[in-house]
Amino acid sequence: MSTRDITFAQALNQALDGELARDPSVFLLGEDIVDPAGGVAKVTLGLSGKYGRKRVRESPISEQAIIGAATGAAMCGMRPVAEIMIADFYAVCLDQLVNHAAKLRYMSGGRTHVPITVRGMSTGGMMFGAQHSQMPEVWMAHTPGLKVVVPSTPADAKGLLTAAIRDDDPVVCIESAGLYATKGPVPEGEYVVPLGRADVKRAGSDITLITYGKTVQDSLDAAEQLAGEIDVEVLDLRSIVPWDAEAMIASVTRTRRAVVVHQAVERFGVGAEISAWLTRELWGTLEAPVGRVGGEYTPVPYSPELEAAHLPSPARIVKAVRATCGF
Repeated sequence: MSTRDITFAQALNQALDGELARDPSVFLLGEDIVDPAGGVAKVTLGLSGKYGRKRVRESPISEQAIIGAATGAAMCGMRPVAEIMIADFYAVCLDQLVNHAAKLRYMSGGRTHVPITVRGMSTGGMMFGAQHSQMPEVWMAHTPGLKVVVPSTPADAKGLLTAAIRDDDPVVCIESAGLYATKGPVPEGEYVVPLGRADVKRAGSDITLITYGKTVQDSLDAAEQLAGEIDVEVLDLRSIVPWDAEAMIASVTRTRRAVVVHQAVERFGVGAEISAWLTRELWGTLEAPVGRVGGEYTPVPYSPELEAAHLPSPARIVKAVRATCGF
């Protein structure tokens, strides 16, 4: 399969373009997504001009309206892709997402599918302040009926978003805004990354870093710093719900040690669930308790120095790896 180096944002645009062309039931809706703006991060640039404003629809500044309309359209046979501009604003539309979209299949005995995709950016690390910098993946992961993906590379961004649009259940795609400008090889044409399949971004034998999204690169940087001292494997989950249990078990069975890394606040986070699950599944195999590195238990600060101290960093990951390995 031929590839081309493009940005993370361009890869998302390719996924949307491909699915709009392939399936007439797909349409986009959100704030400022039509041209000439093409979205605050230019992810939808050019699509309203190509497909028209009936399929790329400008919405009011109302996250409740966006998800409510998307849910209703999905129940009527459409496949809407709804943009929630900044992830913190999921708090405004959680009723529509959590109490309606996520539960309708269950409440209808499997007769009503809600194939909506909800995408948008998480902006931690960009000095956007406490109300615009959260990483809320655990809100969604805690809700039965929702699937959650967090890509870390341009190729994964294209493949996961394509898979999400084709899925018959609600899928939330959280995009790290700090990755939008990063470049990488992306397969040309149709490309799908199945939901629930992790990827080993770096092989190693001494410890596994389990991570996703923006902290994949932080984990890779930490692994490089430790090269020659500790051989670190970096496992990118890509999907949080469903997660790749087989890949995690295989990796940690080999290395016998693990640290879970995520941008969101560490306490009560996804890492806590993975840590408890791995401890139960691999009791007697682990050489040390499963470690965790996440955000400090505070709102995200605005000050760049304080925000840097709040978020995970390669230095904090290195410290956790050494502690888990007994150094």
